[in-house]
Amino acid sequence: MNPINQFIEIAPDSPTKTAIVPQDKAEKRSIAAIEYELLSTRPYGLTLEDLKFETYVRQKQIPPAELKMHRKQLWEEYFAKPYACMRASPLTKKYGWGAHYDEQGKIAIYAVGSKEYLRLLADKSVNKFFAMRSKRA
Repeated sequence: MNPINQFIEIAPDSPTKTAIVPQDKAEKRSIAAIEYELLSTRPYGLTLEDLKFETYVRQKQIPPAELKMHRKQLWEEYFAKPYACMRASPLTKKYGWGAHYDEQGKIAIYAVGSKEYLRLLADKSVNKFFAMRSKRA
């Protein structure tokens, strides 16, 4: 299910107080870098389900031909298990990005402290949640 009208603030124990663009690891794409790439280039273009599936496809490097032939099967297999929301994303936990779900459940990210991040914090019509802590309190 795709959340709507929610803003995920950075985690209270985030190691950064400014937004950082995540980098890929040496030989493997990182989830943070893929999510950042998708959300920064397509604000309000993806639902949580779309984001999670596209991140999975890119991280596993599923060839386009295989994806085209088996998309429905891959989708069903991926979503047969529960998946985490943006509260558990490395973007909101440790890279300093807030995530906003609009009324259609589409996501955009905003740098902590940016004008839009602060506007969403102040907007009483938007439900707000902190990203999950990395460590127990």
